[in-house]
Amino acid sequence: MLTVKRRINFYDCDPAGIIFYSRLFDFCHSAYEQMIESFSLTEDYWDNPQYVVPIIHTECDYFSPIKYGDEIQIIVKVTELRSSSFELSYDLMLNSMKCASLKTVHVFVSREDWNKMNIPDDILIGLQRNLSR
Repeated sequence: MLTVKRRINFYDCDPAGIIFYSRLFDFCHSAYEQMIESFSLTEDYWDNPQYVVPIIHTECDYFSPIKYGDEIQIIVKVTELRSSSFELSYDLMLNSMKCASLKTVHVFVSREDWNKMNIPDDILIGLQRNLSR
C-alpha cells in the first residue's frame, strides 16, 4: 500500500468548483507511477523493449465533492494479482472521509506479438509487497 498526498489546484476543477472527474484518473495514475518507482527496478517499466502494460479496465465511484484547495490522500493498493495481470484500487480521502474510489486493471503483453505474458519476477515481487490482504 502506498499513500500519496495531492493538493487540488484551481485548474483541476470544473465551473462548479469541484474536481473535474477525469483529473481523478490523472492523480491515480501518478500514484501508480510512484508505486512502480518504489520497486527500484533495473529496467525501464514504462519504455521496456519486451513488454507493455496497458490498462484494460477502469471504474470510479464518487461519494462527496473534492474542491479547490483541498488536500487529499490517495491510497493505492494491489487488490488482485494474476500471472499476467493485476488490479489496483485507489481510495481518495479527505480528512479521513472517502470521497472517491477508483480501480484499474493492467495486463502485461509482449511487444513482439501483443499476447499476454507473465509478469516479470522483479515487478511481481513489488506488486506482492503492495497486495491488500
